[in-house]
Amino acid sequence: MAFFSLWSPATRSLHVVAVTMDPVAPQSPRTVKPDYVFVVNRNGANGRTGREWKNLFPKLSPRLGKDWNLCEAFTSGPMDAVEITREAVRNGAAAVVAVGGDGTLHQVVNGFFEDGKPVEQRVVGRSRTALGLIPLGTGSDFARTFKWSNVLCQAMEHVAKGQRRKIDIGCITIGKNNGQHFFVNIADLHLSAKAGYHAACYKRFGNLCYVIGTLQAFMGHQNQDMDIRMDGGQWRRFSNVTSIAIGNGKYFGGGMMIVPTADPSSGAMEMVILQDFKWHDFITKMPKLYKGTHLTVKNVSCVRAHVIEIRKANNNGNLSKNEIYVQADGEHVGFLPATFTTLPGAIDFLV
Repeated sequence: MAFFSLWSPATRSLHVVAVTMDPVAPQSPRTVKPDYVFVVNRNGANGRTGREWKNLFPKLSPRLGKDWNLCEAFTSGPMDAVEITREAVRNGAAAVVAVGGDGTLHQVVNGFFEDGKPVEQRVVGRSRTALGLIPLGTGSDFARTFKWSNVLCQAMEHVAKGQRRKIDIGCITIGKNNGQHFFVNIADLHLSAKAGYHAACYKRFGNLCYVIGTLQAFMGHQNQDMDIRMDGGQWRRFSNVTSIAIGNGKYFGGGMMIVPTADPSSGAMEMVILQDFKWHDFITKMPKLYKGTHLTVKNVSCVRAHVIEIRKANNNGNLSKNEIYVQADGEHVGFLPATFTTLPGAIDFLV
């Protein structure tokens, strides 16, 4: 059973309601108003998410409350957002809106899928559930791809208007038995993924956590040879790989435009590969990395593909013992080998 707070425009008050997690019979879409479910990580950005959302939610009710049931769902554990989203989609919600950072958005996106397939609605005759975003987290990088000038105000406006745009979703298969993970923004590996893994421990410092995480990741870091195959072609050897970013969106790490050519509606992913970078290269090239002008820099390459397979290189029978970190939307998901697949137009996004 999931618990939601239901906003009543008539009384301008919140009511806690319980939504059953048990299967229900198919309903007519005319019997009840569809839900707008806001999945809120109140502890995000050191509690700033919860504080700002408390003021923002009542402002949405006059615009949305006449046509939709507005429901708040507060997360308290790592998988809450996934389960809340799955139940909302099953029950035919008009939209599930992630309120928080890229981590909350990542969980909500994964809630649109179960056992590797899209979650099916139990309510007949309704449009598929849309994904919305109100970025109140530490990085909130996916929102930057859409060039919202005033990110928070524009995000609320797009949620209120309800206009939809089909966007692609990335699917990561780790090894053979570790299941699938879905991402909406960027999947990355090796140094940047290790930096993200460490940065999660320093989020109390805001965007500075990414700088601290990168410095910690460089300690003991070694560039690695990797084998990559794109769209079922031949395996290619890439030597001394420092980091790889596979982008559906453009930004990661608190505003770095690492994949400037990415388009979440293109039907394919853009892969940026950094090779043979040293710590001082990141210092000298940091302005280019943030501006997205680094694709012409030496040892930087960019390719487009629908399916990307990556594994550690086997050099004359010698396979490196160092694990290669893989993360999705800033969340650690495992280690190589991994396959990254594009799911074109898999979700409707409120823009």
